[in-house]
Amino acid sequence: MVTTSEIPEGYIGESKKQSERVAVLLMGYGEVESYEDFANYNEQALNLLTAKFAPVPHWLYPPLAKILAAFDLHEWQHQHDHFISPHNEIFERQRAGIEKSLQEKWGERVSVFKAFNFCAPHLPKQVLAKIQAEGFEKILIYPLLVVDSIFTSGIAIEQVNEALLELGKDSEHWVKGIRYIPSFYNQPAYIDLITRLVEEKIQEKLASTYLPSQIGIILLNHGCPHEAKGFTSGIDESQKLYEAVRENLISRYPLISVGWLNHQTPLIKWTQPNAELAAKNLLGLGARAMIFMPIGFATENHETLLDVGHIIHQLQHINSEIAYIQMSCVNEHPEFCQMVAGWADNLIADLLGQEAVTVNPSLAQVHHHNHGHHH
Repeated sequence: MVTTSEIPEGYIGESKKQSERVAVLLMGYGEVESYEDFANYNEQALNLLTAKFAPVPHWLYPPLAKILAAFDLHEWQHQHDHFISPHNEIFERQRAGIEKSLQEKWGERVSVFKAFNFCAPHLPKQVLAKIQAEGFEKILIYPLLVVDSIFTSGIAIEQVNEALLELGKDSEHWVKGIRYIPSFYNQPAYIDLITRLVEEKIQEKLASTYLPSQIGIILLNHGCPHEAKGFTSGIDESQKLYEAVRENLISRYPLISVGWLNHQTPLIKWTQPNAELAAKNLLGLGARAMIFMPIGFATENHETLLDVGHIIHQLQHINSEIAYIQMSCVNEHPEFCQMVAGWADNLIADLLGQEAVTVNPSLAQVHHHNHGHHH
């Protein structure tokens, strides 16, 4: 007599277990937690970011990074009483919240790893080595940044490709599947959340004191250079994000402007109006209260904290009678973490359902373009 046993639903055979797991690589900038790391951080940022739009020779990067580190040290330590950025801790809470949401649906088949563009020991090559060591063969690259551009999401791909080249020298590459989420600038859920947070803050702090037409709203986007050596810098996506949030608010609050948080690099044309000019423009239109809401940043960082703080301080010096409110990024807001996980669901399902694709780097050949010759 032959006996058979029913295979439980969801059972994964031993030979398929590795390819039936997905590592979500959540990527952010990262920020220094020790002032001694400023120069190294700046040098990496110059190589990955500034080189794509500023005409600075590479040999200048190390000394320039040290000069910038001196300015950073003065700003963080002396001007802001030993400031340490909360970015990395917030990003870890975001990672944990997103992983919790994903594992509620996918269980242990999905794990979320964090990588920082500029901060060891969480550089992409370090984290990908860990992902490889843990036996994952499929990766979802997920920059947790709002705007897709070569300055944000693009450098994630650059660093991942460099790391995979280093980690894939065998005849058969260990990665069997890759997917990518470039941005969520046009996601209705994110746009609605931003809108609601602004509305709630107005009701909490300003509605009983100021008329709606007296409340200025600055929606803060990541600054973008207009010319970037042919790279797309993210202006279009950022502008669309701003216009979508503005559309939700403007019928009730008519004084709304984008405010670009630019890096005032010499000789580079940046997006306008910058945040300070935007605020001055709304003050000129009769604003008596001002809200600064970051929409182009998902995670708090020194730009959203220190730079915006500087702008508000300067405006208060000009007119101390105006009420200024500095809002936080969405950070680890439970609703945000849940929606971020939701945007990954279809691609995770795609990776889990995909047959493993074997890539053999040793078979790569350089193909030359041949011109036909007529005799």
